[in-house]
This record gives sequence, structure tokens and C-alpha cells, in this order.
Amino acid sequence: MFFQQFYLQSLGHASYLVGDEKTGQALVFDPRRDVEAYTRAAREQGLRISYVADSHGHNDYLSGLSELRTRTGADVWGSAAGELGYPHRPLKDGELIEIGDVGIEVLHTPGHTPEHISLLVYDRSADADTPALLLSGGALLVGDLARPDLLGGPEQARQAGQVFCDTVQTKLLPLSDHVEVFPTHVAGSLCGGNIGSRLSTTVGYERRTNAILAEVDSTDGFVRECLRLDNLPAVPPYWRRMRTQNLDGVAPLGVLPEPPALTVTEFAEQQDAGALVLDARAPEAFGGSHVPGALNVGLGSAFPTWAGTVLPDKADVLLVLDRPEDLWEAGWQLLRIGYPLPRGWLRGGMTAWRTAARPVDATPQITVHELKTRLEHGEINLLDVRQPDEWHAGHVSGAHYITGAELPDRLDEAPEDRPLAVTCGSGFRSSVAASLLAHHGHRDILNVTGGMTAWNNAGYPVEQ
Repeated sequence: MFFQQFYLQSLGHASYLVGDEKTGQALVFDPRRDVEAYTRAAREQGLRISYVADSHGHNDYLSGLSELRTRTGADVWGSAAGELGYPHRPLKDGELIEIGDVGIEVLHTPGHTPEHISLLVYDRSADADTPALLLSGGALLVGDLARPDLLGGPEQARQAGQVFCDTVQTKLLPLSDHVEVFPTHVAGSLCGGNIGSRLSTTVGYERRTNAILAEVDSTDGFVRECLRLDNLPAVPPYWRRMRTQNLDGVAPLGVLPEPPALTVTEFAEQQDAGALVLDARAPEAFGGSHVPGALNVGLGSAFPTWAGTVLPDKADVLLVLDRPEDLWEAGWQLLRIGYPLPRGWLRGGMTAWRTAARPVDATPQITVHELKTRLEHGEINLLDVRQPDEWHAGHVSGAHYITGAELPDRLDEAPEDRPLAVTCGSGFRSSVAASLLAHHGHRDILNVTGGMTAWNNAGYPVEQ
């Protein structure tokens, strides 16, 4: 059996290629939208991708099922418990599929979503009756379970949590300790509240160290309530759109055009026509000077989360980049979460814009020492945009709190009676938030450089 994991840090996502070396057939599980990595790996191993499947209708990215079907002719599998709008072979709980020396047992593992499936994989050439690994999707994560609260209100989340407890007790805990576990949601994903940094685990290790499994495993009788729902991170607005598209079937991308390099004049004309400027440089560079009205999301591991927070659906985007070679990294990050390719990018970057005598804006950077002094003198307001658990762990007395994921819907709650400093953990998220506020007309916005990490390292007081 051939097995390979593909880790995408920016989405906290892992996907998998499982191949049978006897028949040359392979399965791709939970593929992302840019599928070249799978076809290249299969080609290098002399495999053909014959099957593709998703564990569930994802909320955090667009699936690559249709891309792989179009490019490879692979058969698509899907949960028999799901209402899927694309052609597929429905997989039922307990069903066994044999691909040469690879055996696959389907486990219906609801909780994260109602239709969720996990695949228990056997390497028949090593041991015909002993499972080797579990492709768990969101059913079992490293140190956590995937959140059950994404498909409705508090009552629906509570009911889904109860279903998840049943899954834990009837599907996960009965597995042998040696079974390796490879989740889809891994470090960096917002689909859990306490995901560990490793990319795989074992059932035995989770039985001993995963607080949820350990508690259920040590309790006599059936446990109905086993998940906490009060410690989960806020999620970006674009998540509201992903699941429906994935369940209906994502349209194939086809041949992608090259986003053009635009002169300063062309760039300005497109901005004037309604395109949004997305500046993918670091907060410090953006703060120094940027195109007026630009949104700032630095290109890196958090780019899709925050681009999907500040950009409206189907936004026409113009990019400002540090380097031309960053173009397709930004382009794929946007495509993976459902946005079209950028309309173009600024040729020559901000140097070209400034030397063309175009107007520029700046976002002043304020140190925590200046912030403390100005807060004490009543000269400034402070907005904290961190996640709820970060806020509760300690925040500046008197700060206003709107988690960044909710800011687009709560812009009118940001105080405007004094200059407004924005803080987060280090200055990245606060720069995103500051640019969003400025884009929507808020004035006198400052970014706290170093964020709450710098505040704490300076020894300044916090309250909980």
C-alpha cells in the first residue's frame, strides 16, 4: 500500500493519497481545489487516481472532487447519509471496498456534520484482518474533535454534540490502540478549539491524552454530553458559503488565465470602476504607505482566513504584492475559498504607485508604551479583535472587544469619538481590521505593533 499526506498550512488542511501497488489504482480523500499535487504524486508512483471522496461537506474550503473527476475520470464516492447534488457512489456505514491489497471500511461518523464518513484502511498485504489507519476527516483530530456548531444555532449544536458523543463511543473508542489516525482538520484549522500541532496520532494516544476521549473512556455507561461548546474560535464569514457549494458540487475551474500586470493608470481605473484593492504585504509595509482604500491581508499562513473575512462574495480583486512571484500563491489561496482569480496586480508595486505621484494613505503604528500613556490620559480608544479565548485569558482594562471574524457585520460598533487603536496578538490581525475600518470610512485608526504579546512582555496589567 502506498500512502501520502498533503498538508496545507494556510487552511489547517490535510488530504490523502492511498494507492494499491498491485492494481495501480488510488484514492484521493478530502482533496483541495488545486489538484496538481495529487496527480503529480500519483504519476511519480505509477498510480492512476481511480476514486475520490470527501469525508463531509466542508465549511472551510472548496473541494477538489470535480477537478479530479474532470482531470482523471475518477469515480466519485460520497456519504449515503448526505444530500449531495453531484453524481457519486453512495457509501453506507459498514460497507467494505476492496482495491487489490487495500481494503476500505466505511464508517458513518456524524457529529461534525450529519453525513460525515471516515475510512478505516487495511493493508491486506501486511495483515488481512487488522486495520492500519483511519482517515478520520473531522471525526477525530489530534487532541480534539471537530466542532459540531457550524450548521445551526445553539440547540442544533447541542444535538449534534450528543450525536458526536455516540460516534465517539460506538465508532472511535472500539478501535484498537495501534490504529494510526490521519485527520483532515489539522493544526491551523478553525474546525476545532484545541487541535494539537502534530499532523497524525493514534487511537491509543488519543484515548490517553485527548480530554474528550479520555473522559468518555473512563466513564461507566453511555455518555450523552461530552463536548464543550464554549471554547470554540470564531470563524470567518466566507465559511457560510462553502458547505452549500461543496454539497451541490463545485464547478471545475477549467483553464485558468494569467492575471495581468497592470500599469498604475490601469490599476487606478479598475479601482475606480469598483474593484477592491487587496494589499498582500506585511503590516509594517502597508502601514508605511498604501493605495487609498486598500485592504491589508499579508500573504502567509493566515491569508485565506482573513481575505475571506474582509472580501465580499465574488469580489473583483486587485493585488498589491511584494514580489511578482507571489501572484499565484495569492491566486490559489483565493480560489481555494471560492473567490475568482484577481483581475490583475500592480506592476512595480508601491514604488511604481508612489513615483507616479498617486495619492497614498498610511496606517500609523503605535507601540504599547505609547498606547498605555494615551489610554491613561483618555486620548484614545482600544479595540481588541482577538479570538474569544485570547480575550478571556487577559485583555487591557477598558478595551472594546469585537472578534475579527465578526467585525465586518459589526463595524458600526467601533467607537469613533476618539482615535482608535486596534490590537490583536502580534499586529497582523489588527492591521487587517484597521484596514477594514478605514476602508469603510472610520478615521484616525492606528495599529498596535506587537499587539498583546508586546503588552504582556512589557509587564503591563491585564484583566480577565
